[in-house]
Amino acid sequence: MTDSSEIKKLRQKCFLSQEAFARELEVSFSSVNRWEGGRSKPNMIAMKKIKDFCETHDLDFSGLEKAWNEE
Repeated sequence: MTDSSEIKKLRQKCFLSQEAFARELEVSFSSVNRWEGGRSKPNMIAMKKIKDFCETHDLDFSGLEKAWNEE
């Protein structure tokens, strides 16, 4: 599975729009849109924010971490 589909899956599990997810992570909407579209991938700072988001919402981060490290 790709990091783009993993990010989308995490976002959808919380029933958040891309815009709301971006606000939660304190990143731009366009960043989330590019990540999910596979046009870019999160940098280390964004990955830390996503990991914190997952821990706060009791979500499994390992799938995204594995996909991010493989690419």
